[in-house]
Amino acid sequence: MFIKKIGIDLGTNNVRVYVPKKGTVINEPSVVAISKNDGKILAVGLEAKDMLGRTPDSISAEHPLKEGVIANYKTTEAMLRYFINKALGGVHLFRPEVMVAVPSGITSTERRAVIDATIAAGARAAYLIKAPLVAAIGADIPIGAASGHMVIDIGGGTAEIAVISLGGIVAWGSVRIGGNRFDLAIAEYIRRKYNLAVGVHTAEEIKKTVGSAMFISKPLTVDIKGQDMVSGLPRIVTVTSDDVTEALQHELDLLMKAVKDVLHDTPPELSADVMDKGIILTGGSALLRNLAELVVQTTGVPTYVAEDPLFCAAKGTGIALENIDSYKRSILATR
Repeated sequence: MFIKKIGIDLGTNNVRVYVPKKGTVINEPSVVAISKNDGKILAVGLEAKDMLGRTPDSISAEHPLKEGVIANYKTTEAMLRYFINKALGGVHLFRPEVMVAVPSGITSTERRAVIDATIAAGARAAYLIKAPLVAAIGADIPIGAASGHMVIDIGGGTAEIAVISLGGIVAWGSVRIGGNRFDLAIAEYIRRKYNLAVGVHTAEEIKKTVGSAMFISKPLTVDIKGQDMVSGLPRIVTVTSDDVTEALQHELDLLMKAVKDVLHDTPPELSADVMDKGIILTGGSALLRNLAELVVQTTGVPTYVAEDPLFCAAKGTGIALENIDSYKRSILATR
């Protein structure tokens, strides 16, 4: 009765922590600021993100995860410890049980790294579960049923596509396409078209403000500030939703190809189920305008954006941890 349970959506760009009966208690960037002189952790989360691009030579602000997996073990451990302690709050006598969402294509070595880092960060026990499964659970999809459900979970570093039946993944695909690649594509397009240099944060704001996966009849516009590539002076240009759509064409084409590949690999009976129930979009990039419509146009399958797509995976980890016996077939590894 004293054992705390915590679900963690360990994302490339953001960490979301879910505590049963409380909901999502933390939603912060997965960024850590480190002193280069002594390796000391200076800031984590929101405070560290504010330092990105603004640090002196003696400080490094970085994302310890790249494309959904651990790139820096020590920094990831420190980040996990910070978020676990923050979620528990105050003095806690008992170490928590922690469920972590990981990519479908994670290797055994990467899996071990996540478990070890979670235990070292203060967990009593660590459980891993594949991101599309918890995204589906968080989207209220009955993954244990003997019928097919398809989920596309698009995060900052990767897009995970899976057809789920009887608590397991039957067909899946994972592509290194997500919010980060979208932002870089937008920044590069603006540099080429307008001769204007903008940072990824500005590109992200453009995506959120006027971004669309398909061309729209009345394009949206936004004024942005950047650095003129010739004069080096600040300049303002007007960017349209059509600009963003054109900038994202290559990335979206690759994403749609991956979706079609997974549908091609899906057994006929489950394909019929997917056609009946539709495809569910989760993850932060599911919020891109008209993305669901693009999937429908590409596949012919009804497609819907989950309620609160940003928090589906975090919510799913908490639900799976609360009902661990029901989802034990879905859990990858424990310690």
